[in-house]
Amino acid sequence: MPNTYTQIHIHAIFAVQNRISLISKPWEQRLYQYITGIIQNPGHKLLSINGMSDHIHVLFGMRPTQSLSDLMRDIKGDSSLWVNENKFVAGKFSWQEGYGAFSYSKSQIPAVATYIENQELHHRKKPFIEEYKKILQDFEIEFDDKYIFKPIAD
Repeated sequence: MPNTYTQIHIHAIFAVQNRISLISKPWEQRLYQYITGIIQNPGHKLLSINGMSDHIHVLFGMRPTQSLSDLMRDIKGDSSLWVNENKFVAGKFSWQEGYGAFSYSKSQIPAVATYIENQELHHRKKPFIEEYKKILQDFEIEFDDKYIFKPIAD
């Protein structure tokens, strides 16, 4: 793309179907590596990836050669297929419908990356849904609770 210059940083958050804690330590890093490949193959730049057993945070520099919705479809679809092919969980693994995606300026990237890298410490104090709603509120995004990532019991 001659003469096209961009600086687009996206923080994406997505959850396991029904927020069941299926991502386990023995294969978690392999999943992150696989997702990293999905992001990097079309030329995007992974900046940070981490999560908990029921959700993942990804921070990346996005090239304008692909839409965000197409990239998220690829990340979620390809990674769930990979988890199922490797039989990491009993039954079928899938990601919950939807995702959160938030843009940040270059100066905010170190703080967002640190936040993502410290997920385990962060979630000792704040549950996922509370965290997610806070991000939506910080970005002044209107939302309906019935469309927020829900656990199977709801």
